[in-house]
Amino acid sequence: MTARAEYSIALIPGDGIGVEVLEAARVPLAAVAAKHGFAIQEQHYDWSCQRYLDTGAMMPEDGIDQLRAHDAILLGAVGWPARVPDSVSLHGLLLPIRKRFDLFVNARPHRLLPGIEGPLRKSDFDILCIRENTEGEYAGAGGRVHVGTPNEVAVETAILTRAGVERILRYGFEQARLRSGRLASVTKSNAQRHTMVFWDDVTDELAAQYPDVEVTRYHVDAIAARMITHPESLDVLVASNLFGDILSDVGAAIQGGLGFAASANINPSPGVPSMFEPVHGSAPDIAGQGRANPIAAIWSAAQMLAHLGEREAAADLLSAIALASRNARGLTPDCGGTATTTQAARRIAELV
Repeated sequence: MTARAEYSIALIPGDGIGVEVLEAARVPLAAVAAKHGFAIQEQHYDWSCQRYLDTGAMMPEDGIDQLRAHDAILLGAVGWPARVPDSVSLHGLLLPIRKRFDLFVNARPHRLLPGIEGPLRKSDFDILCIRENTEGEYAGAGGRVHVGTPNEVAVETAILTRAGVERILRYGFEQARLRSGRLASVTKSNAQRHTMVFWDDVTDELAAQYPDVEVTRYHVDAIAARMITHPESLDVLVASNLFGDILSDVGAAIQGGLGFAASANINPSPGVPSMFEPVHGSAPDIAGQGRANPIAAIWSAAQMLAHLGEREAAADLLSAIALASRNARGLTPDCGGTATTTQAARRIAELV
């Protein structure tokens, strides 16, 4: 998108710590907007598990139409398993947004910030995990029959289309061109001889169109191990919905934990809002205690700014995050600090 003077942003705090981290992220977001001379017009939506308990729906029937009027969506976290099954909250809010707006790219950055101690001795990695976001193993094709009997059968079918596989791989190739020129295509084609061999075939076809990009094909188990043993050897990863979901959690672990796990749900075409969210979940056990790490939410806001065309503002916000991370005392307890969620976000805003 092209940078402009004002953006309309839908804010969906959701559940648990999602409310806290999204409120905190608004502070540095406002600071960087003021610095770079553009305005953020916010519209809050109370769509959540609490709304489901109150009304029987995670969002209203015209929720998608309400969101369509915005430039982007910034979400906190959704889910409260003790009160609402995850299958209800996921299929009642997140998946409809992803599918109705065709947000087929899920992009998750993984790098270790200065001053943050990860579980590995390595810190020189910068991985972008690109996950197909609308079909594959999460397409919802399947069902259960003979429920509750000894003969019960459950079937979950992965749906891979040529259009879907080609566009996510092409997005990965384009990102690799902007970075180091290296792309890892992830499958399990030695065991899944239909869908994953198909993915490999499409990868090979596109590779011929991108001779400047070095392509390596990995099986998902092998690349999971490589992310731990040699993360610096990887750059852009492209994977199916399920494999990308799993690998991005590995990425979050090696970068210091889910408190740093940002994500973007993107449709690169204009006309629909893309959605940006931390992927740490709602963490009901610490909700309301001011202990949640806001960095993933702020990092997601930086991804949003980059998508909107405000690349300098996005870079400034990421730089402020990196500066703040150098001093653990100003961070939340999961990073060894003593700051509250709000205090950590305000510190990042000051550094903007």
